Amino acid sequence: VDDDPELLRFLLDELGEAGHHCTGCDNGQDALLCLRQEHFDLVVMDWTLPDFSGVELCRRLRASNNTTPVLMLTARDTLEDKLKGFEFGADDYLVKPFEIEELEARVRALIRRGHAAPSAEDTLCVGGIEFDQKSLVVKRDDQELILSPIGYKLLKILMERSPGVVSRQDVEREIWGDMLPDSDTLRSHMYNLRKVIDKPFEKTYLQTLPGIGYRLCDPD
Repeated sequence: VDDDPELLRFLLDELGEAGHHCTGCDNGQDALLCLRQEHFDLVVMDWTLPDFSGVELCRRLRASNNTTPVLMLTARDTLEDKLKGFEFGADDYLVKPFEIEELEARVRALIRRGHAAPSAEDTLCVGGIEFDQKSLVVKRDDQELILSPIGYKLLKILMERSPGVVSRQDVEREIWGDMLPDSDTLRSHMYNLRKVIDKPFEKTYLQTLPGIGYRLCDPD
């Protein structure tokens, strides 16, 4: 999804030659219609579109419970922009200008993760947090919480290993494989996860251990 016709054609050609069946849109409304009519393994979208932003497109997808992975491909490179993109449901973020080899690697990684088989354990519980992996319903103290696609993956990793500590390297490897993100990406996703599962509540479950990693545990 990009309103630059030359870049859109380039992306369609390059990803098509890499073996992907691609559909191109040059505005958010057409993209939203396509995503409601067909199933896609991945959306690659620009931030700046002629009708509404890629972030707004992402927000509308998540609001309709569409969990299709989203890769933001944009020239907006500040930490604030990345935080906003991840907050509204983006899974990965690649800044223009980019190398086509890196884009193709990130596309493969996101599609592979999207096809990963669910864990045999349907429901994870840590204290007052429950995560039904089949329905993707997360509750804390019986209050339902809505996470981003990466947020669900992070929570699963932390809950499976609770109350143990998970290193930053292990988290990044489990989610992004060999195509590791930049230094802000995991921090941004953790910030958004904490904002959902801890900020509205009195007690804190998600802990950051500087220089070591992360831990999710019952404060009691």
